[in-house]
Amino acid sequence: MEATPRLIASDIDGTLLRDDRTLSAHTAAVLARISAGGTPVVLVTGRPIRWLRLVYDQLAEPLPAVCANGAVVYDPVNDEVLRADPLAPELLAEVARRLRAEVPGVSLAVEIVDGRQMRHEAHYPLRWDADEAAIRVVEHPDELHSLPAVKLLARAEAHPDPDRFTQLVAEALTGLAEATHSSRSGLVEISAVGVTKAAGLAWYCHRIGVEAADVLAFGDMPNDVPMLTWAGRAVAVANAHPAVRAVADDVTSANSTDGVATYLEKVFGVD
Repeated sequence: MEATPRLIASDIDGTLLRDDRTLSAHTAAVLARISAGGTPVVLVTGRPIRWLRLVYDQLAEPLPAVCANGAVVYDPVNDEVLRADPLAPELLAEVARRLRAEVPGVSLAVEIVDGRQMRHEAHYPLRWDADEAAIRVVEHPDELHSLPAVKLLARAEAHPDPDRFTQLVAEALTGLAEATHSSRSGLVEISAVGVTKAAGLAWYCHRIGVEAADVLAFGDMPNDVPMLTWAGRAVAVANAHPAVRAVADDVTSANSTDGVATYLEKVFGVD
């Protein structure tokens, strides 16, 4: 029997949340019981800070979060960014230059102010929060790299396959930045070199005195692979991308059927 983990880390979309982006009452209750029992639960997500409220509203209490694929570590109780590792303006400028040269028709956006705001080119297709006050179109492309950004987002209509598009972007940015994806819609997420979910979670765990071997992590998409590889025990939900299933130690049921909660109940003996 494996030792009981000292920290739970979970991706949000496609893992904790159901496909309609809601959190079941059952999953919320299981997380609350585990947290109340003294085991920290950390959300580890590609989402920016401004998208966490939709999740916190469904939880018994807000949970600490590693956001923007590891670029931001966030304390929701104090609304405080504990750590940020953004792309510097000069690096953003070079990344944008390379992408425009290698990927004709690419559309770009940036998450700025620790992910509390977003700026995008006029032709960048918005998905979730097009009407939010924090979102603004830039008048000139150079505005995209006028401030540090915790994440650069790239889309291209000619590259709908997210795996192939991510590979193309990663090759264009070799040695310059990290490229990954968590979407099936052809969106590539770009961070500074060394910035991954694993790096952000490792920083948080070191801060509270938890070793990687004592972490139980859940995920579903390629941006979760570094975290799952780093954690002592890695679990994929049944709906996970093949790259995630390949590195997982175990597989639980799908996000639509409370896979994370089901697994945690077995590990902690709660129901």
